[in-house]
Amino acid sequence: MKLLLVAVNAKYIHSNLAVYCLRAYAGKHGFADQVSLAEYTINHSEEDILREIYKEKADVIAFSCYIWNIEIILRLINELKKVQPEAKLWLGGPEVSYDSERRLKLTPGLEGIMIGEGEQTFLELVQHYTLGEPALKKIKGIAYRDNNLIRITEERELLALSDVPFPYVDIKNFKNRIIYYESSRGCPFSCSYCLSSVEKRIRFRDLSLVKQELLFLLEQQVPQVKFVDRTFNCNKEHAMAIWQFIKENDNGITNFHFEISADLLTDEELSFLATLRIAQVQFEIGVQSTNPDTVAAIRRRMDLKLLRKNVDRIRVARNIHQHLDLIAGLPNEDYKTFEQSFHDVYEMKPDQLQLGFLKVLRGSPMEAES
Repeated sequence: MKLLLVAVNAKYIHSNLAVYCLRAYAGKHGFADQVSLAEYTINHSEEDILREIYKEKADVIAFSCYIWNIEIILRLINELKKVQPEAKLWLGGPEVSYDSERRLKLTPGLEGIMIGEGEQTFLELVQHYTLGEPALKKIKGIAYRDNNLIRITEERELLALSDVPFPYVDIKNFKNRIIYYESSRGCPFSCSYCLSSVEKRIRFRDLSLVKQELLFLLEQQVPQVKFVDRTFNCNKEHAMAIWQFIKENDNGITNFHFEISADLLTDEELSFLATLRIAQVQFEIGVQSTNPDTVAAIRRRMDLKLLRKNVDRIRVARNIHQHLDLIAGLPNEDYKTFEQSFHDVYEMKPDQLQLGFLKVLRGSPMEAES
């Protein structure tokens, strides 16, 4: 029995942390030999991706689905069912977790969908297909086809983040690619456009594990480690412990990327950050809008005055690259108010102003409101 995890990334330098975590978790429980992994990009031809997947001759194929790859994956599934009809095809990821029943109805070739957090769910699917148990109806967190019926099992309880093994043991496969790292899951905020607002509980990886794993990456002199924590500095002690560790173990090469809320930074944190090596750290700071009506409509908590002050203080230190984000198309925002938001952020003099366009994500509060 062979199971194949498939990722279709936006760029070659990206890697898909989710599928690596699923494979590592299955390997931890004795199924390393049964689970393979394949990564492609949206720039690969679909014929080439299909050919490579077919050559794997996997019995079960599971795709990691996001807004940027879902259409490609659905076309691949349609073609795979023609050339490999006996294969069991599964989906997982944020783009399919919140409308699993609809997606199964629209995609006849699908066997099922993993809903929400995937490590334990995928492990039980591996056990189901290799050992014959548990039965699908006993696996939490899935939607699956049962003859002409679609069945959805009960919600999966959340995993302790420290139970997920470190996925980058074989670091040579990530040469010239960004390393994505997760020290927490969840977000304390409730921004209506964001899926992170769905899970209010924040789980942290044990700091001793974090330090051990970061030290390994530093010793390997990887160019960049990008933390995927939704609001990295929501817990001051956690953030400071990691920042202090990377300063004490600096290799002069590795850059660390963090998504933060600048208005949460304290004087102590700002003073410490000013002591870091130039380019050791870079920040992505979501502003999204400076229009009070828009900020209220998207249920975003932000002290704009303090954010501006802290961004300026970081800029003056001249050692941390700052990306400030704006979203065009938010509620209660017209051309004039967006123009003002743009000018407000531009005047903060970020190293990069990143403009994104609103994408209404499946499962987000904004989708329910639209």
